[in-house]
Amino acid sequence: MSSGSLRRTKVRSGYAVGVTLLVVSAITFSTTGIFTKGVEAGAWAVIFWRGVFAAAVTTVWVAKRGAVRPEFSGMGKPGLAVGVIGAFGTAALIPAFKLTTVANVALIYASAPFIAAFMAWVTLGERVSRRTALGAVGSLTGVGIIVAGSVGDVNLTGDGLALIMTLVMATIMVIYRARPDTPSAGPSVLQSLLLVPLALLFGSPLQIDPAEIAILAAFGVMHAIASVTLAEGAKRVPSGQTALLGALETPLAPILALLILSEVPPNATLIGGGIVLIAVLLSIGGEAAPLEDLSDEGQDP
Repeated sequence: MSSGSLRRTKVRSGYAVGVTLLVVSAITFSTTGIFTKGVEAGAWAVIFWRGVFAAAVTTVWVAKRGAVRPEFSGMGKPGLAVGVIGAFGTAALIPAFKLTTVANVALIYASAPFIAAFMAWVTLGERVSRRTALGAVGSLTGVGIIVAGSVGDVNLTGDGLALIMTLVMATIMVIYRARPDTPSAGPSVLQSLLLVPLALLFGSPLQIDPAEIAILAAFGVMHAIASVTLAEGAKRVPSGQTALLGALETPLAPILALLILSEVPPNATLIGGGIVLIAVLLSIGGEAAPLEDLSDEGQDP
C-alpha cells in the first residue's frame, strides 16, 4: 500500500472516530434536561453535585490512563480558556432548564452551527463545505418551525441563558479545532471545580434529599462522558459539522422529556426536530470528501 493510501485510511479512520464520539456526546448531553428537571433541588445544588461527581470520575479516568500531567499541568492557555468559558456555560445552562422547556433549550442550542462556523471562518479561515452550509440552512429551517410553534410560551430568561450556553459551546468547539492538542479532561474538571465554591455561596447543596444526590451523581458521570467525547470528537471533525452533529440533541432531548417527564412538545417541535435531524445526517457525508482530498496531498503518482 502506498504512503498516500495509508494516509487516506488514517484520515478516514480519524474522521469516523470523531463522528462517533460527537454522536455519543450529543446523545449523552440530551439527558441534561431530564436530570435537571427530574429533581426538586435548585440550580446551584444541581451544579454543585454534578460538578463534584463529574470532576471525580474524570480525574479517576485520567489517572487510570496515566495522563495526569499532560491533562492538568499541560492544559496551557487554551485549556484554561476552555475551563473558564465552560464554567460560564454551565452556570447558564442549568437554570435555563429550570426556567424554560427542554425543547426550547434544545432548539436554541441548534443555532450553534452558524455561530461556530462563522467564528471558525473569521478566526481560522476554515472553509465550510457546500453540504455543511446547506445542512445549516436546513437546521435553521427546523429551528424556525419550532420557534414559531413556541411563540407565547417561551420564558425569556431561560431562553436567554440557553443562548449564552450556545455561544459558549460554539467558542469551545472552535478553540479545540484551532488547538487540537489541548487536553479535554483537564479543562472539564477545571470547569466543574470553578463552580463548586459559587454553588456553596449561592445555593444550599448540602441540604438536599440524599436520593436526589444519588440522581445527581449519575448526572455527573453522564456529564463527564459527554464532555470528554465532545472535546475529543471536535479535534477530528470541522467546526461547522461538529456543531451540526451536536444538534442531534435537538430532536432527542424533547423526546426524552416526553417519555420521562411527560413534557409534551407541540407538533411544530416534532416537525422541526425531524428536519434538524435530517439536515445533520445529510451534512455528515459532505465533510468526508474534503478530508479525503487532504489525504491525497503528496500521494505517489
